[in-house]
Amino acid sequence: MSSVEQHEVEPERPSAARVYDYYLGGSHNFAVDRAMAEQAIRILPELPANMRANRAFLRRAVRFMIANGVRQFLDLGSGIPTVGNVHEVALSESADARVVYVDNDPVAVAHSQSILEQVPEATIVRADVTDPDAVLAAAHPKLDFDQPIGVLMVALLHFVPDDPRGLIARYRDAVVPGSYLAISHGTADQQGDRGSKMEALYSRSANPLVSRDRATIEGFFAGFELLEPGVVFVPRWRPDPGSRPATAPPERTATYAGVGRVR
Repeated sequence: MSSVEQHEVEPERPSAARVYDYYLGGSHNFAVDRAMAEQAIRILPELPANMRANRAFLRRAVRFMIANGVRQFLDLGSGIPTVGNVHEVALSESADARVVYVDNDPVAVAHSQSILEQVPEATIVRADVTDPDAVLAAAHPKLDFDQPIGVLMVALLHFVPDDPRGLIARYRDAVVPGSYLAISHGTADQQGDRGSKMEALYSRSANPLVSRDRATIEGFFAGFELLEPGVVFVPRWRPDPGSRPATAPPERTATYAGVGRVR
């Protein structure tokens, strides 16, 4: 964190990126993040397993896109890189893959810069994903927008309080046919009062949480071909053969996922 200006960080206020890092067993978080994470786990005891299920979906989606000809990835709201992040998965499948990570959290960006110093195929851009013009301007020198790109909005849109369909459309219109979009999104569907309790908890953080239902999330794929099996709970999106869900039953993950292809 030496490269982060102290005044840029809010150690007294939880950050979604740092809380997520804690769920995954990382060390790039503050006491306030750990305290909030523990409160969230009391509401949803499966949370650490759920975050691992979400990360596993990310890996499967990247491998799927690589298998279908994608060699470039724009990871929006990427958070703090941990084991099995996009560049590791993509480069293990294809040596010519390139990745641009985007986040506005200074801790996430500083740590990303550190671990990517020896990875010329990947870079981190500090920008707000809700400002697509700024993001795309920063990504253009690093990605070829005349070739397919995998756009990743994994565990992102539930931190966008306004209707994100216009935002998604802006990124969709910036990439060519044959590109893909992967989304995972928190939901209160089938969660009883746990969803409202999580929203209330996250309302005290720097990143308030907005749960959305399955139909709403399906609508985010307007202009895309929504691929089978559609929008489903994360363990059900094309699980690896022989794998066992980290969270059972799958709806306990409280997270939907889907992938669409740009037509």
